[in-house]
Amino acid sequence: MNRRKFIQQTALAAGAVVTATHTGQTAQEISAAATLQQSPKTKLGIGFIGVGLRGQSHVELALLRSACAVVAICDIDAGMIDATKKMIADKGKPEPQVYLKGDRGYLELLRNPNVDAVIIATPWEWHTEMAVAAMRAGKYTGVEVCGAFSVDECWQMVNTHEETGVHLFFLENVCYRRDVMAVLNMVRQGLFGEMMHLECGYQHDLRGVKFNDGATPYDSGVEFGEKGYSEAKWRTWHSIHRNGDLYPTHGIGPVAQYIDINRGNRLLYITSMATKARGLHEYVVSHPKGGAQHPNAKAEFKLGDIVTSMIKAANGETITLFHDTNLPRPYSLGFRVQGTKGLWMDVNKSIHIEGKSSAHRWETADTYLKQYDHPLWKRWEQSAEGAGHGGMDFFLLNAFVECAKNNEAPPFDAYDAATWMAITPLSEQSIAQGGQPQHFPDFTRGRWMHRKNTFALGDEY
Repeated sequence: MNRRKFIQQTALAAGAVVTATHTGQTAQEISAAATLQQSPKTKLGIGFIGVGLRGQSHVELALLRSACAVVAICDIDAGMIDATKKMIADKGKPEPQVYLKGDRGYLELLRNPNVDAVIIATPWEWHTEMAVAAMRAGKYTGVEVCGAFSVDECWQMVNTHEETGVHLFFLENVCYRRDVMAVLNMVRQGLFGEMMHLECGYQHDLRGVKFNDGATPYDSGVEFGEKGYSEAKWRTWHSIHRNGDLYPTHGIGPVAQYIDINRGNRLLYITSMATKARGLHEYVVSHPKGGAQHPNAKAEFKLGDIVTSMIKAANGETITLFHDTNLPRPYSLGFRVQGTKGLWMDVNKSIHIEGKSSAHRWETADTYLKQYDHPLWKRWEQSAEGAGHGGMDFFLLNAFVECAKNNEAPPFDAYDAATWMAITPLSEQSIAQGGQPQHFPDFTRGRWMHRKNTFALGDEY
């Protein structure tokens, strides 16, 4: 028996002792559902909870695959349901079961026996509740990325996974970005030497997302909340009420692979600070549809325009993490990967390797990125053409479908989700306490010392 199968079966055995849940299932029913998932499936029935713009992008990719079927969709917005049904009909696929019954209509979807796995792409505040319910219902669970609201919320996901034995796949797509994976290849081959310092973040002008009335993408007014469109309906409220790194995982996910977080290494503590908040107010006041007299010009935003965090890892590395979404700027996740023999910088697309690069001079990274192109991309490049976010969404959904079909442990699991999401509440606490360090819980309960990083070691998924 291999290690993965051993962990799988012991986790499933643990699920037999779980108590009854709010989904109405008994411990025995949950255990039986999880046990059924042990057998590989030739075709995976997927239910989509949340079919807004992000959910629809997942549906679109699923419709291209013969190994899965879109059997159920759920949303509170009838317009998004209709758009998704049209997308499915245009592909000549059977109409899915539709759940459009308020905030907790998703619970009915979880009782659908044709649903083997779910993908959750709803507003952030629903992710943990829905993921916990899905795991308790015995469904292989994929959940979109976000930051947590509390450390307790992170423990809920870990504890539910351990109690039920059902896997949680944290859907962090940037880990599959082509240059990010090439750099992972370089790290593993020792090109940079021993890892020392890393930088990353979410640096993305989202003013046109936080204020959007649906007229035109990304620059369509100054509305949010009830008058907003898509993410402007809910995402902007977080900028009003919260001050911390609200969206850390696009940066920390790839960086975690470079230094084996939760697999031979762990995050110890974080200290954070934030600038004053000016960008969103200035956007409303200066926008042609806004102005100083617009009602939203009176909104008070708590989120600092730039949040900077420093993290220390158990093996001695440091990480600088940025959140920068309220000011005019080009998009960049700001990766810097630095070791004892050199470094790569995403922002200027450059690299320097001691003994290979001219002293004190940058090289263009393109030659290295091509030389160390990851085997996954070499194998699946043509299949990834046209997929979202430069092709990396293909790799993400491919991994989800294949892992769910075989009931395999995902590359980014409940422990990763908890650790990466915990950055948000810990950064909020640190800022509120004047930059005081906040310690990460060990969500693996010591297992990080023995777990191995197997992400993308082959060319399959």
